[in-house]
Amino acid sequence: MGADLSQRLVPDELWELVAPLLPSFAARPQGGGTAACDERAVFTAVVYVLTSGCAWRHLPLTFGTSPATAHRRFTAWTEAGLWRRLHRAVLDELGARGEVTGPRRSSTQRPSVRKGASMDFVKL
Repeated sequence: MGADLSQRLVPDELWELVAPLLPSFAARPQGGGTAACDERAVFTAVVYVLTSGCAWRHLPLTFGTSPATAHRRFTAWTEAGLWRRLHRAVLDELGARGEVTGPRRSSTQRPSVRKGASMDFVKL
């Protein structure tokens, strides 16, 4: 996969927020289980599928991960609550930059992002 596409889908600033939130996967002592892989490549592949509408089975091989691995990790990350935690981390980052206005009063109300705020690192 081209570095340009990878950086556009998952810029370094976004990856810095994502990486600590990812659950760890360990191989089983008796063998088998989840193999080690490049988590950023897998996350980038998942972002590609989610943002492009591409079917998992049509994920280009240039992402460096199989469609099955990308889908399994997406499912595991979803079950582990990654997307909710990532959403919170992005809001916290924008708040720290002063780019989110108004308090969150309930789970149904969303903070508003200040007009002109730079959210370039969040292309999801």
